[in-house]
Amino acid sequence: MYQIAQGTQDFMGLNCRKWQTLEDLIRQITTVYGYQEVRTPIFEYTEVFKRDNDSSDMVNKEMYTFSMGDYSLTLRPEGTAGIVRSFVEKKLYGNPAELPAKMYYMGPMFRHERPQKGRYRQFSQFGVECIGVKSPLLDAECIALGYTLVKALGISNIKIHINTLGDQESRDAYRNALREYFAPHLEELCADCKRRFEQNPLRLLDCKVDGPKEIMQNAPKMRDYLNEASAAYFEEVKKCLDALEIPYEIDDGLVRGLDYYTHTVFEAIATSDALGSQLAVFAGGRYDDLVKYFGGPEMSGVGFAAGMERLIMMAEAEGNELATVQTLDAYVMPLSTACQAKALELTTMLRSNGYIADMDVQGRSMKAMFKSVDRTQATFALILGEDEMNAGEVRVKHIPTQEQKNVRWEELIDHIDSFYDITENVCTCGNPNCTCGKGEN
Repeated sequence: MYQIAQGTQDFMGLNCRKWQTLEDLIRQITTVYGYQEVRTPIFEYTEVFKRDNDSSDMVNKEMYTFSMGDYSLTLRPEGTAGIVRSFVEKKLYGNPAELPAKMYYMGPMFRHERPQKGRYRQFSQFGVECIGVKSPLLDAECIALGYTLVKALGISNIKIHINTLGDQESRDAYRNALREYFAPHLEELCADCKRRFEQNPLRLLDCKVDGPKEIMQNAPKMRDYLNEASAAYFEEVKKCLDALEIPYEIDDGLVRGLDYYTHTVFEAIATSDALGSQLAVFAGGRYDDLVKYFGGPEMSGVGFAAGMERLIMMAEAEGNELATVQTLDAYVMPLSTACQAKALELTTMLRSNGYIADMDVQGRSMKAMFKSVDRTQATFALILGEDEMNAGEVRVKHIPTQEQKNVRWEELIDHIDSFYDITENVCTCGNPNCTCGKGEN
């Protein structure tokens, strides 16, 4: 018997409904913020993700890469690079009046890392990218969008950790300071940090192994190497967050896991009593050089990504179930083989009129079929025997009240509609778990 591959998951039934609820909420929030959905390929040329001298663990250790003749392809490990590649390839930068380009994405990503709770080798990310205009207002708006989503999911105790990596001049000065500081201590660092020291010493600050060490705590701070323009930009971002009343704290050790970030970087941290830990809910930042890398003009962007599995896990930990078991409006019960074709016709008619309907297809006893009515919490049971079929009728039983009567086929929809006050959009069927779609109880 085959089993699911390590680090992957199957979803079905109620679990899929949770994902649909999250996806619907994401679409609602991104729409009011003016973002449009973008769908890029699940794999790209490896060079889209693996840029020169990239020090990130994702590029160096976690990508699923395979060769196809004389070129290499990689399953996407993150969403930003593919979005920017598409932005440049389609020359969306061509009309300044249409900038910034505001885009969001949802879909599977792939990283070969150790599976653990809330972290998988195939996982889904939601992310936004706002490309074409460099403004502290957009940095704050991007953070506000993510903050709005997590609050809408009922995830509480959220605080935004922010830092700045400054412009190129500021980062060069800071890198030199870090190299000078860490050079005498290389033997105290892990193998990954020794590699990062050569490639990008900023990434030393993101090490999970050496992070708690005193040498890391006493490292130079980025804020001491910002030039005037970078410091002023960061001050404006903070002013915008203050205006939006979004709680934040400065985190000098925050550099993010990818090398393309510049200026503002951020992580939303949730303290979950239910999970007993602090978890990053969404994270991102500004990037000034990525558009140029893909062949476009010098143009900035800002964005973030959130793991959707983690969003669901944290929402549920806070008591937000996201979805309930789907119930039926009507369950159709043919009492003999001769009635099955007509039962299927009536079931299809109900569905065509917006009712959630199903029928017995196994030829079971009436007692067994009523067990299905109970299991699916159906509001109506439609009983079709040969006597009813010959008379052009079906017996309709309203389960909440136990009221039943024979109804002609052509009057069936009107009869069921009569249980709902469509004008007031209020369900009057008496079922506290009504999912009829005709109104709300």
